[in-house]
Amino acid sequence: MKTIRTLAVLASAAALLTACGGGGNDVGKELGLQNPEIHFVHALPGSSNVDFLVNGSALQTNIAYKQVTNFANINTGSTNVSYASTGTTTAIASGNFPDVAKGHEYTVLALPALSGGDIGLIDDPFDKGLLSNSARVRAFNATVNAQNLDIYIVAPNTDISTVSPTMAGVAFKNAVPASGQDSNYLNGGTYVAIATVAGSKTAIFQSASFSLGNNADWLITSVPISGTLSQLAVGQIHLLVAQGGNTSQPALELTNQLTGQ
Repeated sequence: MKTIRTLAVLASAAALLTACGGGGNDVGKELGLQNPEIHFVHALPGSSNVDFLVNGSALQTNIAYKQVTNFANINTGSTNVSYASTGTTTAIASGNFPDVAKGHEYTVLALPALSGGDIGLIDDPFDKGLLSNSARVRAFNATVNAQNLDIYIVAPNTDISTVSPTMAGVAFKNAVPASGQDSNYLNGGTYVAIATVAGSKTAIFQSASFSLGNNADWLITSVPISGTLSQLAVGQIHLLVAQGGNTSQPALELTNQLTGQ
């Protein structure tokens, strides 16, 4: 639960925004004043386009694989979410957020399953400090029938045998940090993403270098290659980066430098 803020903090935040040109949305989220926001990530390889439904009605439509929708406002309280083939309301998979709250960000993911589709849910309380410009990063495992993952977001040429995972033990249909907890915070800079089977230091995925900007909001999701059921051998997963924001865009797909795929 968010800490109760005082009017003095509100005044300070307003002064800070005026001085620094910051975004009002982040302040509203941090203070628990802004309406809850939700977006959808199509991480179901091989699936046709889908519609994203909130409480049985289409909120966003015709979403293709790897697409990340823009954030949209929703009401507080118990909220049912699902996705269906475009133009229908017959859910492929569904779930529920029991207590949607102001200031929170919510993510719904279409996931592969052993048969058909599944759904992933993340409640992000967005407890970013008012003075922070750090990037927010979370991992999610959408690789069905696979081992847990350790994800490292590290500087290029880092020897991962000497460091702890950035997000450890990411299990299928689960996020790290877990739903209901705040994201990890990293400084903006140049990084690589490395994935291992949990507890191992042998990379099964390593990306090329990429830039992580200050104030970025990233969800790094593992998915099977070409819709196959991955056993997490080298080259059998991809990492998709869903970048939070108010513009619908494809997820950034990181290429595995170990295989060139």
